[in-house]
Amino acid sequence: MDLTAHSSGAESPAGRAVSAPQTMASQVMNHVRDAIQGGEMSSGTWYSVYQLSEQLGISRSPVRDGLLRLEEAGLIEFVRNRGFRVVEPQPEDVADIFELRLSIEPPAAARAARDRSEDELAEMKNIAAQMQRAVESGDEATFFAWDQLLHDSILAAGHSRRGRDILATLRTHTRLLSDSTVRRFRSLEQVHSEHLPVIEAIARQDPELARAEMAAHIRATGLLLLRQNVLKRNPGLNERAAGTQADAIWARYTSRP
Repeated sequence: MDLTAHSSGAESPAGRAVSAPQTMASQVMNHVRDAIQGGEMSSGTWYSVYQLSEQLGISRSPVRDGLLRLEEAGLIEFVRNRGFRVVEPQPEDVADIFELRLSIEPPAAARAARDRSEDELAEMKNIAAQMQRAVESGDEATFFAWDQLLHDSILAAGHSRRGRDILATLRTHTRLLSDSTVRRFRSLEQVHSEHLPVIEAIARQDPELARAEMAAHIRATGLLLLRQNVLKRNPGLNERAAGTQADAIWARYTSRP
């Protein structure tokens, strides 16, 4: 089955507000996240909101907004009139996020397989084709913008409006808590290939297969991010030991009643 429908006039992710200019709060969030990952900010140290505002040339109100969103993601602790400090992300945070995704996206994929229209299927195929183009050009940012649109289109076809809202928050938390798995653990082509069985199952209108394929994709991503987080917190571990720890944490979360 052809899952790579082509459209010469395809709209870019940027044209669909995926890559809209960053808000000032988003700039703050990205700056702090990059500083943490680059070692410029460390856990336990208190940092000044005023100094961060001066450094970025942004007023304190959007700086506070960005910091509050980082606190919601569990990346910092923010205390008014004192400042903020970095909270070391725990592997369990990643597992918790993907447990939520498993509760939302596979059922939505099943409903999409049952109820999707031909237009909705065509949209998914077109997005998959744009993802393939991004793979070929090695454009990771554009690839993941289309990836996000594909997941959104499946949720929309599965009548999961609340799920789309929740997933948008979970994506932000995932991005803040962890790095991309591309390059270290898998290629863009491999990520792309994980989506194709989901689209095929939806095209065949096979709800249970769509549910299973979406769950397999989310599980693969979650386990890789979890292993990456374990390795980051335990630099002396080898890949096998990190994988064993990640599997144990994953099992505790995904098998909870």
